[in-house]
Amino acid sequence: MNHHILNKEVQDYINAHLKSDVTKLILKGSPFENVSIQEIAEQLLAKNSCEKKLPRWFNAENIYWPNKLNIEQTSSEITAKYKSDLVSGKTLMDITGGFGVDTYFFSQKVAKITHCEIYEELATMVNHNFKQLNVKNITTYIGDGIEFLDKSKEKFDWIYADPSRRNDAKGKVFLLEDCLPNIPENLDLLFQKTNHILLKVSPILDLKSAINELNNVKEIHVVAVENEVKELLFLLEKNYTQNIEIKTINLNKEEIQTFNFSLNKEASATYSEQKKYLFEPNSAILKAGAFQQISAHLKIDKLHQHSHLYTSDKLIDFPGRRFEIKHSASYDKKQLLQFIPTKKANITTRNFPETVAQIRKKTGLKDGGNQYLFFTTDVNNKHLVLICEKV
Repeated sequence: MNHHILNKEVQDYINAHLKSDVTKLILKGSPFENVSIQEIAEQLLAKNSCEKKLPRWFNAENIYWPNKLNIEQTSSEITAKYKSDLVSGKTLMDITGGFGVDTYFFSQKVAKITHCEIYEELATMVNHNFKQLNVKNITTYIGDGIEFLDKSKEKFDWIYADPSRRNDAKGKVFLLEDCLPNIPENLDLLFQKTNHILLKVSPILDLKSAINELNNVKEIHVVAVENEVKELLFLLEKNYTQNIEIKTINLNKEEIQTFNFSLNKEASATYSEQKKYLFEPNSAILKAGAFQQISAHLKIDKLHQHSHLYTSDKLIDFPGRRFEIKHSASYDKKQLLQFIPTKKANITTRNFPETVAQIRKKTGLKDGGNQYLFFTTDVNNKHLVLICEKV
């Protein structure tokens, strides 16, 4: 960590060039003796990428920014705030510290936080940033979080882990046992030190595989932001053996969409041809695989087993997008274009043999407009197009 980056003249230069072309700046070279232009460029790129993701850090003075990979892997403020509402008590240990965004928000809810980070430079950087953010209840330790726990005699109300999905030997991985640290292998140790574990895993991980690798899973939270799944959160409780609750959350600017169900409770969908309204579940529900539960709980019909679109004659509150079906048509260019005078439409495919790109090429339809076309398969295994308007 180059402390000269924190000098006022360097910080002023960085802030003055936030909107500048970094490539051109690099060609000019650094105006400072003790700070290279490459270091300045890294600070600029990292800070710029966090204007929306981490506004608290972006707007604070003298924040030291890590490399691009650390920024990509860190939680956003909105998801970190969500996680902080899941914990309570007096003590929490973050065994995979990182850039410390989650740790910061935990510190707003828990009296004493321990942040453990294996890389000394990152830990030093984060400790400095916590001071700039006026946080006083976080203690930062440099070292391996699992080793720290093994040697510690302290017990914690919560342990938090966000294992790395990049393994030096295997590259990018898709199983928890291949992440670093290996949480399944160390569960016994973790439960010696706490009764509650909050585990953040990548959205690419399969829910069933993760459940099979873990013990005592109480809840799984599938967290999406603006309809993009960002995190899977596993809440583990010592000796818990009852039903697993799945909670889907889609954090939008206008609203927070939620849908919860019990993993082990049977649910069966009903099916029908299209009715007056069409419902498209948000990405968190799709990731959770709640295809049967949505139909059963909300009393709406599925168009087809594999289409994951729902229909009803009643307009209901729904965790996803809602449409009024204006027309239905077969997939015939001449017939279809009769309903689209502007030759512009928003196209979605669900359980359909062609891609959006192929459909646009065949029909000549441009993107945009107020009409929404769903190319799908109905309950009779018939390919059709539902021409809709958003409700």
